[in-house]
Amino acid sequence: MSTALVILAIITLVVVGILAYAIGIYNNLVSLRNRFKNAFAQIDVQLKRRHDLIPNLVETARGYMQHERNTLDEVIAARNNASAAAALAAQNPGNATAIRQLSGAENTLAGCLGRLFAVAEAYPNLKANQEMTQLMEELTSTENKVAFARQAYNDSVMLYNTARETFPSNLFANAFNFAPAELFVVDKPEEKEAPKVSFS
Repeated sequence: MSTALVILAIITLVVVGILAYAIGIYNNLVSLRNRFKNAFAQIDVQLKRRHDLIPNLVETARGYMQHERNTLDEVIAARNNASAAAALAAQNPGNATAIRQLSGAENTLAGCLGRLFAVAEAYPNLKANQEMTQLMEELTSTENKVAFARQAYNDSVMLYNTARETFPSNLFANAFNFAPAELFVVDKPEEKEAPKVSFS
């Protein structure tokens, strides 16, 4: 075998090895991106459930809280904004702006719900209402599921962002437009936990 053939074989092996390595990096980035998008889909399911519960909660409260119309209207408006933001984010969980808007809308909704629950404490008949109690339990359960889904999503985003920022993956991430993903965060410490109201 001639020296030229040996050199050609070595060059071919090196090129094939580099190509296989590059394909592996690209496929890993695609896999991690799909993982965080799937994790967002789990959040979306729970947010839809939460958003579906809120109108029933407000309607139940409306019968008892005749003088709290503004509070009830604020909750419904915040719910509608959060629902619209969730729909936008669900279209493309990789859109950092949409995720930030969703985080803000959910923070606003949590604040409005907190005010509703604080006001509801002044209405003993509402606190004793069985339907209200059941809706509150379902909402609390859903809030816990949202928190778990958000944590899974944020973990997936961290893995993806770390992979796209480390060398040599960052070269491929930039070349193939793997944009950074946004964490889904709750900004206000008092809103990090599900609203809790005692109807006992």
